[in-house]
Amino acid sequence: MAGVTVDPSGERDIVVVGAGILGLALAREVHRRDPTLSITVLEKEDEVGLHQTGHSSGVIHAGIYYTPGSLKARLCVEGARELYEFCEERGVPFERCGKVIVALDESELPGLDELERRGVANGVPGLRRMDRDGLQEIEPHAVGVAALHSPATGIIDFQAVARALGAELRADGVELVTACAVSDVSPRNGRLEIAHERGITAARFAIFCAGAWSDRLATRAGAPADPRIVPFRGQYLKLKPERASLVRSLIYPVPDPALPFLGVHLTRHISGDVLVGPTALLAPSRDAYSLARVRPRDVAATLAWPGTWRMARRWWRTGATEMRYALSRAQLARAAARYVPALGAGDVERAFAGVRAQALARDGKLVDDFVFSRSERALHVRNAPSPAATSSLAIARVVADEAMGAF
Repeated sequence: MAGVTVDPSGERDIVVVGAGILGLALAREVHRRDPTLSITVLEKEDEVGLHQTGHSSGVIHAGIYYTPGSLKARLCVEGARELYEFCEERGVPFERCGKVIVALDESELPGLDELERRGVANGVPGLRRMDRDGLQEIEPHAVGVAALHSPATGIIDFQAVARALGAELRADGVELVTACAVSDVSPRNGRLEIAHERGITAARFAIFCAGAWSDRLATRAGAPADPRIVPFRGQYLKLKPERASLVRSLIYPVPDPALPFLGVHLTRHISGDVLVGPTALLAPSRDAYSLARVRPRDVAATLAWPGTWRMARRWWRTGATEMRYALSRAQLARAAARYVPALGAGDVERAFAGVRAQALARDGKLVDDFVFSRSERALHVRNAPSPAATSSLAIARVVADEAMGAF
C-alpha cells in the first residue's frame, strides 16, 4: 500500500492522523456519514498498520475482562461482532478458535468467578464454565481445576484488516498518504494547521489516532498533558513447529485485576505459530521492537513523568518478575508450563516483540479504559491499547459521533 503519490497540502474538511486500524476505521466511518467531505489520512510510515496493529498476538477478544459499563466492555463485544462481519464480507482470513481462561488451583476460583460475572454482564456469546475434565476436552495438554471457555474468541492478522480498510478508503476517494509524518499542530485562522513532511494541511477538524505518539501531538494541539503515554515492550516466544500441537486454541491465566495486562499466555496465531508470552517491561523507545532501538527523547519523557515513579513504587515486585522473564527464555517457558506441563525450555524459540502504548496518569495509575480528549478543532484518542483492534469499528462510531458533532 506504499508508494501512492498524493499532495496532502492545502485545505481539507477533516484530517485523520495515524493509519493504524483505528485511524482507518475512523476515516471510513466519517466518510460513510458524509461522502461529500474532503478527508485525508496522514501516516508517518510507508505502510498502514505497522505499529500496534501489526505487532500484536492477533487475538479477537470477546469482552470478558472489562468492567461492565466501561467503554472497553461495550465496544469490545460490539466491535468483535462487526469485525467478524467485515472480514467475512472482504475475505480477510480469521479463525474462531476459542479460548480458555484457566484457574490453576482453588485460590484462583474467585478471580474466575469475577471474570464469568463480567463476561455474562457484558453479553459475551457462548461463555461457559468447565471443570478439569471439560478443560482437557478442549485442551488435552492443559491443567487446572476449572476454566472459562469463550468460543467466540478468535485470531486474525490485524494488519491485513488495516490493508483492507485502506483499500476501501482509496476506492472511495479518501486520500491515504503514507511516509508523511506530522511534526506540529497549531490552530490558526479558523483552521487547524498540521505541519508534516510534505507541507502544511489546513483542516477544519482533525482526529488524532497516533498510538504511541498520541500524547505528544495532543499537547502540541493544546490538550492536557495527563495522561502520558509510557511504552511497554512485550517479547513473544513461539513453540517450535514440532511442539505446536501442545496447544489447540488459546490458553490464558486468571489475570491480576489491578493491572491492564493479561499475563503470560499461549496463543495460536493465524500464521499457525503458537506464541508464548508476552513480557511487559518499560521500553527504551516508543518503537522498541528491538532492544537496541533506544531513543533518548523517549527515555527522558518516561523518566520525567511523575506517574512513572509512582507506578514503579507500587509495582516493583511485578516489574522484577517481568525482568526475569525478559532475561531468561527458560523462565518465560516455565511460566507457560504451569498451564501446559509438557512444555519445556527447549520447546520455544524467539518470535517477535510489540510495543503497547499505555496511558499512565500523573498519580501513577495505569489507565484501564479507552480515553479521548478535545482541543481546539481536534479530537484525540489518548489511550487505545488492547482490545482496541478488536473494537476498532465500534470505537470509530463513538469517536465519529463526537467528531461530527464538533465539526
